[in-house]
Amino acid sequence: MTHVVTENCINCKHTDCVEVCPVDCFHEGPNFLVIDPVECIDCTLCVDECPVGAIYAEDDVPKGQEKFLDINAELAPKWHVITRKKDALADAEKWDGVPDKLKLLDRGE
Repeated sequence: MTHVVTENCINCKHTDCVEVCPVDCFHEGPNFLVIDPVECIDCTLCVDECPVGAIYAEDDVPKGQEKFLDINAELAPKWHVITRKKDALADAEKWDGVPDKLKLLDRGE
């Protein structure tokens, strides 16, 4: 099993989660983080560290967020690994809880 970063991370990109990951499975894009499903060991440490509640076990992904399983798997190989905490995006608080942010996902392509 793996964990998945879901929509609420878009335009927030808090990185508290990356420092607790024992296998460095987080990858960073311009306005979103993803978890590499191949590297994730399902330790659950990242879940409680996410201040916006955007990380779930794959079996617990909220209804309507299932597409993020594929998005994490697709983008992890394309983005670089992040292992150190950085400041969240400047207006992260404004974006916390905003629905329908998928259209804002910057894939960096």
